[in-house]
Amino acid sequence: MSHKLPPAEPADEFDDDEYDDDEPPRHGKVYKAIMWLLLLAIFGIVSGITALVVVYKMIDIPDPNKDFQAQTTFVYYSDGKHLLGKFATQDRINVSLSDVPQHVQDAVIAAEDRSFYTNSGVDPKGIIRAAWNNLHSDSTQGGSTITQQYVKILYLSQERTWQRKIKEAFLAVKIQREQSKQEILQGYLNTIYFGRGAYGIEAAARAYYDKKSASELTVPEGAVLASILNSPSGLDPAVQKSNRAELLGRYRYVLSGMVDMGNLDADKAAKFERHLPPFAHTEVKNSLGGPKGFLLALTESELRKDDFSDEEIYGGGLKVITTFDWKAQNATRKAVQAEQPTIGAKGVHIAIASVEPGTGALRAMYGGPDYVNDQRNWALTGRQPGSSFKPFALAAGIEGGYSLFDTFEGNSYTYPNGTEVANEFGEHYGPISLLRATEVSSNTAYADLTNRPRVGPQRVLESAIRAGIPSDTPGLGPDYGIALGTADVAPVDMANGYATFAAQGEESSWYSVEKVTDFSGHVRYQHTVKTRRAFSAGVSADVTYALTQVVDSSSGTGTEAQALGCAAAAKTGTAALRPDTVTSAWFVGYTPKLSTAVMYVKGKNATADLDGVGGLPTFFGSDYPARTWTAFMQDAGLGVNCEDFPPPAYVSGTEPPPTTTPPTIVHPPTHSDTPTQTPSSTPTDTTTSPTGSPTGSPTGSPTGSPTGSPTSPTSPPTSHPTHPARLGRIMGW
Repeated sequence: MSHKLPPAEPADEFDDDEYDDDEPPRHGKVYKAIMWLLLLAIFGIVSGITALVVVYKMIDIPDPNKDFQAQTTFVYYSDGKHLLGKFATQDRINVSLSDVPQHVQDAVIAAEDRSFYTNSGVDPKGIIRAAWNNLHSDSTQGGSTITQQYVKILYLSQERTWQRKIKEAFLAVKIQREQSKQEILQGYLNTIYFGRGAYGIEAAARAYYDKKSASELTVPEGAVLASILNSPSGLDPAVQKSNRAELLGRYRYVLSGMVDMGNLDADKAAKFERHLPPFAHTEVKNSLGGPKGFLLALTESELRKDDFSDEEIYGGGLKVITTFDWKAQNATRKAVQAEQPTIGAKGVHIAIASVEPGTGALRAMYGGPDYVNDQRNWALTGRQPGSSFKPFALAAGIEGGYSLFDTFEGNSYTYPNGTEVANEFGEHYGPISLLRATEVSSNTAYADLTNRPRVGPQRVLESAIRAGIPSDTPGLGPDYGIALGTADVAPVDMANGYATFAAQGEESSWYSVEKVTDFSGHVRYQHTVKTRRAFSAGVSADVTYALTQVVDSSSGTGTEAQALGCAAAAKTGTAALRPDTVTSAWFVGYTPKLSTAVMYVKGKNATADLDGVGGLPTFFGSDYPARTWTAFMQDAGLGVNCEDFPPPAYVSGTEPPPTTTPPTIVHPPTHSDTPTQTPSSTPTDTTTSPTGSPTGSPTGSPTGSPTGSPTSPTSPPTSHPTHPARLGRIMGW
């Protein structure tokens, strides 16, 4: 019996490509890729650790007694070649920690790092945060612990580079691992900056407390020094008086911290915190002697505003290029010496400030003869500018639709509050054009202009602020008499305000620091000129034209400036706080290249009388101030390549009449024949209530009314009357 096998099933079709012996499976590729990545990661980690170890080994801890060295900051004139001066090199005396009273150590720890003895000394997150902030912003952020601060002190370079930040981080770790807390605190106390040029606690004790040694400091004195560490320039009362209140708050914070840490009895702290201990008298260094001391003091102040720390200013080895022109600055001193009065001149202060139109660069400044003897900078001190403030009202009037040839009240004027205004010497001009009112400085015409509905005191205020007069100027407000210069404006701000007209309506804030580089040559600061349109070019051209007539016209009050020999636009100003006195006299003017303000005042306050100075019965801005201005401008290098101003634009569309015959007036007085009479209508010291619309103001439209439409009419305010005591006697000359 035979058995048949079942038929064989057909074999599956064989795919040569699927089982190619020469190509591994795909999961093998993934496996190899993972292995390579793992090997690379291990290699990277090992290399990184090796690099960290190498860098850690290579970085040495600086010896604060040997390697720490503050570098002198040098300040230059605008050419970068002539040296203006330098800031103090370090005053530093090392002491052992055992010579520093325990309460002083406790105060410093309470002020700067209350967990000093328990923390690791290094805050990695803080270092990374500070490094990122310093590299990506204009502000400087430091470490929070004493150890981190100490590291930063040892490397006074302020470069914002990642290399420096990494080095600091490694150094902080190494110091924490290899030095005791006592060693760190001792190094910190011997190198930290306390202000007044003092590095370290010993130098600070001597600077603040009449040459005391650190070992002799009382608890309140030690707490004050610990408080000042937070911001020497912002807390030292010697820098500015307002710092005292800030210091008292910080001082109480430190005392409270000492109590919380168990290092000071609460009752004693309560007794100490009532007031600050007395400070030693600060002596001004002789290196700041003479007029240049005012320039260096201003430079130091401006550097702080630009976020430079005291440590950088006094020990960072900076090179500071200022805006001060070497020749122009010398011209201020020569002009003062040549023109200053000799009779009755005791207590007279002369100020000069000169600003470059279009940039705001402060090219020259005379704040006084000797900074060591008197630190008040008179170029930065506000006083009433009198009639030299009128150009801002003139600009507001032109913007309001009035032309230079519209007429206003030239005889007498009464404000809505009843205060009378008169022209100097009681002069009556009749209806007078704005152009002529500017030439002869008619007070009544400008009072009339200010209080016209299309202008108003508020528009005059806004005009002055747009030109560059600070809005927080004392006494500056929308008062009836604002055009007559009753606010206390600083000469530098008057020069800057006039510079706006010289720059054809472009305003730039004044500044004094042009460029700062560190000791490695890296640029740390570069000023950027920023301008804004304050007035149209046409309005500025008309204002300038009116001011040139003050100089060029035979009846103008600024004829002394004709001696300059170049086109000049200027205005005189004389003011007083009470009748029959002159307390400030001004001459402010400009060429296309330079705007300069000159101010004469007397005494330490605003009430001293200038009359009699120089043998003059009445001291006018048209005399000594005008001659000083002219002498300065001649010597400042402006007599070569004189430039002309743009022609008047006649913004309102009204050009000058075909013929004009000005009335005969009293010629501006000279220093030999100044009249002594004063107007009988001088305001008294009593305030009268408003009496409605001003007396004597013309009715209807002024003669030659403009054809153009005024901009945004404004009614004169009734809530800001000018106080007669502040108005005083305002004169054009």
